[in-house]
Amino acid sequence: MTSPPQVDVLVIGGGPAGTTAATLLHARGFRVTLVEKEHHPRFHIGESLLPANLPLLEKLGVADQVKAIAMEKWGAEFVSPWHAQKTQMFEFADAWDKSMPMAYQVRRSEFDEILIRNTARKGVEVLEGCKVDDVQFLPDGQGAIVAAEHDDGGRSTWQARYVVDASGRDTFLGSRFKTKARNPKHNSAALFAHFKGAQRLDGKAQGNITIFWFDHGWFWLIPLADGTTSVGAVVWPYYLKTRDKPLDAFFADTIAMSPELSARLADATRVTEVEATGNFSYSCGHTHGPNYLLIGDAYAFIDPVFSSGVMLAMQGGFFAADTIETCLRQPARAPQALARFDREMRRGPREFSWFIYRVNHPTMRDMFMGPRNILRVKEALLSVLAGDIFGKTPIWPSVRVLKGIFYAASIKHFSHSWNARVQRKRQIQIHDGPQSEARHG
Repeated sequence: MTSPPQVDVLVIGGGPAGTTAATLLHARGFRVTLVEKEHHPRFHIGESLLPANLPLLEKLGVADQVKAIAMEKWGAEFVSPWHAQKTQMFEFADAWDKSMPMAYQVRRSEFDEILIRNTARKGVEVLEGCKVDDVQFLPDGQGAIVAAEHDDGGRSTWQARYVVDASGRDTFLGSRFKTKARNPKHNSAALFAHFKGAQRLDGKAQGNITIFWFDHGWFWLIPLADGTTSVGAVVWPYYLKTRDKPLDAFFADTIAMSPELSARLADATRVTEVEATGNFSYSCGHTHGPNYLLIGDAYAFIDPVFSSGVMLAMQGGFFAADTIETCLRQPARAPQALARFDREMRRGPREFSWFIYRVNHPTMRDMFMGPRNILRVKEALLSVLAGDIFGKTPIWPSVRVLKGIFYAASIKHFSHSWNARVQRKRQIQIHDGPQSEARHG
């Protein structure tokens, strides 16, 4: 018997989180192997990036490649059926920091392939079509033995000093250690597909994402550079539980509940199968353990209403690279590095979650549809929506003012707020069943 090959870091997953961490760690002189169960390009949802993504793409050396396949996104439109002024546009240029006025919409199959090819080109050993199925952590902090199966049935084994779980919604280590749990404060499901021929906004706004509220949740409409438009519905579990017809028909009926979205899709043709995923929001009980870290969706996923997923995943890759470098090269400082990693990993979901948990509250809808910039609260909100939450932009006093305005208005309209509270408890109630995990109709 021969000893398994040794690496410094074994990364599970070749999405934005895993490729970011692997690329950065190799650039710092570590031996890195990245294992991805699928082959790129592969379909993935979550096409909308944030302005805070762009500096990360620059640091990875892929900014020009991403720009070439992307649709420019200068802002976000919110559409409400319950307000006299049915649409409200937000532009990132109006955020606190004026240096990040735009983001991109990307087809994820192209975007993710750019990232993983860049990782391989930079020198990381990248194995696609290879699924990790076992990790045995060694005693006394000696790392782990990682085993995986290739598409052809062959097997590989490595001894790694550190493991990065970037396995996405598979949550490999979170599921293995039974620390993954549904988010008790938010529970939703999603249905989605791509369309050709959808009506777009005019001029520079044609690439903006549009959010449509409706009775059972909200829709996204994301224009892509090739003329395709991603459309999805994020709905409450009780609504998905009512499905008694094929998924494509159920999705069409759901879209019909929004006259504004229906008008945008009047001349459109669906060009992909409708897919659905249940138990959309979850988190794992911890961000790290002995010789491993969890990043991206392998740690937590909340709700895509503010397009935070890719940014948080990539930022987690940067945090992971800093943390592992400290742990492997300055082990005496490992406890402080891991504590900092834990704070930063929890910070992102926490800051977005406050808004996500309340985005369907009538008071919050009023604030979005009639924004005011008292004490720069609108600029601070736009900074959060732009993903500018990890830098030095001094938005937090104004964010606290915004939250205070929300609470004060909620108390002023107590009966509406109480009814919203009761309704939300019903909305997030978990409904298990075959429909909640359906993938295809």
